[in-house]
Amino acid sequence: MTSSKRKSDFAVPEVEDFDSPHRLFSDLRSRCPVAYSDDLGGFWAVTRHEDICRVLTDWQTFTTTVQNVVPPVATTQRRPPLHLDPPGNIPYRNAILRFLTPKRIEAWRPRIEKMVDRFLDPFVAKGGGDICAEFSFVLPIALLAEFFGLDGEEAERIRTVGAEFNMALQRQDLETLRARSDELYSIAAGLIEDRKLNPRDPNSDPTASLLAVRVDGEALPDALILGALRQFLLVGIIAPTTFIGSMAVHLARHPEHHGEIASSPDRIDIALEELLRLYTPYRGFARTAREDVELGGRMIRKGEALAVVFTSGNRDAELFPDPDTFRLDRKKPDLLTFGRGPHMCPGAPLARLLLAVTLQRIVTRTSRLELTGEVEMTRWPEYGPLTVPLRVFPRTTEGERL
Repeated sequence: MTSSKRKSDFAVPEVEDFDSPHRLFSDLRSRCPVAYSDDLGGFWAVTRHEDICRVLTDWQTFTTTVQNVVPPVATTQRRPPLHLDPPGNIPYRNAILRFLTPKRIEAWRPRIEKMVDRFLDPFVAKGGGDICAEFSFVLPIALLAEFFGLDGEEAERIRTVGAEFNMALQRQDLETLRARSDELYSIAAGLIEDRKLNPRDPNSDPTASLLAVRVDGEALPDALILGALRQFLLVGIIAPTTFIGSMAVHLARHPEHHGEIASSPDRIDIALEELLRLYTPYRGFARTAREDVELGGRMIRKGEALAVVFTSGNRDAELFPDPDTFRLDRKKPDLLTFGRGPHMCPGAPLARLLLAVTLQRIVTRTSRLELTGEVEMTRWPEYGPLTVPLRVFPRTTEGERL
């Protein structure tokens, strides 16, 4: 809990547009890089790259076991590995990381290409619409359903429940959020029960892998496996939905970048990293101070919450000259997009592949994008659009499709 006696350094705006968070964070980095706000339950915003890295890597001082996002949204039980510090989180991470080696990731490429085509081609063919509602809210859920081996009925269920949970979270509809959270737990529980009744190879099934883990000869607790599965099922849904929307806004605003990326297919991965830097979808992952500690010239008291603002750290001019500009000549950018330290996102390789294929398909299936209405933005702990109304101009010849 954060002290109510502190004077706020900034207020969290009730209404934001696509650019206003970046203006706020630029201001904070320049005048008050570790800044306190009374809003969202009270928290410190850590906005500089160096300070963010310190908080993320020093888990002995800054724990994730108390509060892991700003504002706090967890409505139910603990969900490893995010809710556990080392060494408790390691068995859960390792059980999933075995499925995310470079060789296994590359094997996903043709499947992901088919998924992207399945949802993107109809959107392009009809000339556009809301790319969030019609594409980015459904694509990541389809991938996760296949990754965890859900059958057809359950895959459809998680697509529906996941999208409704996502929208409820973004709009802070707490009643719907709790209901859909319970449904996600029900899906995870059903998955565990099925794998117990119908065992699968732990080398080919993530749920079976979690069930097979032994720590000092003991299986992982069923309740924590349930929480971990629910976390894994959900964590890959939210960030890609808003980030794909951000990519679309950027390409619509900068047709020259659309053309540049389309004409240089060998630079898709570089372009994606720069877009991930500019429009990092998380700004509210949180830690709690275990003890009084100085950070960025401020005294953080024991028990106070800190938000590590990835969205800000990735535009820190100390590391990224000309930080608000899209550039493809940056040398090995040290991005915070997927975190750092013991809680770095284990699914980052799969997410990068999904997003790279999406970017490649968008710029080669279309000649340009045009915004046709207002972009509705998400709220903390995410950054990015909830709605992006677009007019899409398909490439009209095979040559134009590249």
